[in-house]
Amino acid sequence: MSQLSPTPATIQSGKKWAWRIALFFIILVIGEWYVKWNPYYHKAFVAAAKHSIGHSIVSGQTDVAPAVSLTAAWHYALHYYDAVWEAVILGVVVGAAVQVLIPRDWLLRALGANKVSSILTAGALAVPGMMCTCCSAPIVVGLRKQQVAVGSALAFWLGNPVLNPATIVFAGFVLGWKFAMIRIVFGLILVLGVGFIANRSAFAQALPDTARTAVADAVQTDSRPLWIRFFSQLGRLSITILPVYILLVLVVGALRSWLFPAIDFGHADGLLWVIGLTLAGTLFVIPTAGEVPIIQTLMQYGLGLGPAYALLLTLPAISAPSMAMVWRHFPKRALLLATSATVVVGLVAGLVGML
Repeated sequence: MSQLSPTPATIQSGKKWAWRIALFFIILVIGEWYVKWNPYYHKAFVAAAKHSIGHSIVSGQTDVAPAVSLTAAWHYALHYYDAVWEAVILGVVVGAAVQVLIPRDWLLRALGANKVSSILTAGALAVPGMMCTCCSAPIVVGLRKQQVAVGSALAFWLGNPVLNPATIVFAGFVLGWKFAMIRIVFGLILVLGVGFIANRSAFAQALPDTARTAVADAVQTDSRPLWIRFFSQLGRLSITILPVYILLVLVVGALRSWLFPAIDFGHADGLLWVIGLTLAGTLFVIPTAGEVPIIQTLMQYGLGLGPAYALLLTLPAISAPSMAMVWRHFPKRALLLATSATVVVGLVAGLVGML
């Protein structure tokens, strides 16, 4: 039997997607190099030489955060956005590009199945991303719009900050290599565990929502010029997720003196400190690697290993703003799972530190 040769239409379709995929990776690699890889490469030498990567974004060089006020909110937002604005822009651009430049069947083959290989792939793809959960949230929204599996999307989302190799190196040089090992071990448990449990849960076994599938199909088959489609998705992402992000950063910035109270010398290593700072770290929002100077500053004022380990896992994992950004694109039980797992892993890491 003779082998069927590809039709002209198939060849044309293949060429169309080939240059789009190439364009996507050009955007991604150049953006990551400029925003993440190159700056963090040089920052690693600073961490090795000075055993510091800067001041705590919570309290500067003191143990006390500013009192709750509009001024505290405004100052925190200024410092925070100065650190993340480039990554936010990159996240929104990539989140739009993944919907118009990557074939949806590619994404579904790699990340769409409810199996372990999809979780491992998502975790591996997250490692070079090096973004906080707020900056990676637009990319995760784009993936979910393309019907990527719940567990894979969660593993990618959590894996970006928790498995960030640059942050782990910073933690090793600044806080000690035990901190780096704790981050790796408990980070893997959190990222892979959440992804696996989510994909095995009842909410992930349901058939894809018909309306969402129709929207994803419409995006990929839209006949408008590519640049119009791209900017259309870019605008939708910006309008739907950035306003609530900006508002909640102001709120948590204003409340940081309540979330991180003054350290009592010699007594900041009990179970109540572990529980309190685990919850605070889960709610609070920081830029990438911001947990390292926060922990360093608090430990200088008496914070024990237990609460420090808890913050090491919970501060980067999720936050109130990042949860709000992806709220409409996950089953609510999936986000409850991610939040609960972050708290539990933070508590266990804190107990390890106490022991």
